[in-house]
Amino acid sequence: MPRILIAGCGYVGQATADLFHAAGWDAEGWTATEKSAAALSAKPYPICQVDISNRDQIAERPGIFDAVVHCASSRGGGLTSYRQIYLNGARNLLDRFVGTKMLFTSSTSVYAQRDGSWVSEESETKPARETGRVLLETEKVILSRSGAVARLSGIYGPGRSALLTKFLANTAIVDPENDRFVNQVHRDDIASALFLLVSGEWQERQIYNVVDDQPIPQSDCYRWLAQKLNRPLPPILELTEQRKRGDTNKRVSNAKLRSLGWTPQYPTFAEGMERSVLRSFADAIPNLSC
Repeated sequence: MPRILIAGCGYVGQATADLFHAAGWDAEGWTATEKSAAALSAKPYPICQVDISNRDQIAERPGIFDAVVHCASSRGGGLTSYRQIYLNGARNLLDRFVGTKMLFTSSTSVYAQRDGSWVSEESETKPARETGRVLLETEKVILSRSGAVARLSGIYGPGRSALLTKFLANTAIVDPENDRFVNQVHRDDIASALFLLVSGEWQERQIYNVVDDQPIPQSDCYRWLAQKLNRPLPPILELTEQRKRGDTNKRVSNAKLRSLGWTPQYPTFAEGMERSVLRSFADAIPNLSC
């Protein structure tokens, strides 16, 4: 039975560990805190408190794995957290599990294009923010040690959608002068992509974009939600705050990942919303039918 370590058993990590376990792998998940580990104690595989930014904690944890997925999150932290969790965490894992398949979940925020153009894994990466540069540095470390990288676009899924949350809270706006393409991927499709990359023929030193089939203008997302939920369209206002992912506008291609046989269960924003996400927000959406 092959063994898989999910280093960062959070929103994406749990779904990924669940998928590997269901497929017959011997899965183990790591979380940064005892509280998180305790919350996952009912999982049918072990969950251990191990802070991957702490070299000693990693060294003390026994076990040999066939593959390691580094999918820890920054937990909302800034530059220091990025360096500790992503960069130092990657180095610690690589040093502890020498020769083991290592897959790192990065972000499509490393693409800084602003012209709405299509970008692939070969496209230029010059993120304006220091956090994006840390991700690129971490990618280089992983790739230099025969690892692989999965660049995730905006993550959504059950109980989680930045666009829907803003729409329901009446904090969304439509700015025709600063509209941009939104690149998203459902949590379960991320899990299936990571499973494919690890369980298939290992593609070392490769980068893959993990994103659905249809980048969509943000204004169209809000129009769809307004129509679906029978609510007013958000007000048309000029954007005054800086976006979390920076002032970028691009369409991210998933053609390389699809060429390996990956097929997203939720290929579009509308399908993901209708078939998965809206029902998880039912308490906040009276008279929901989907």
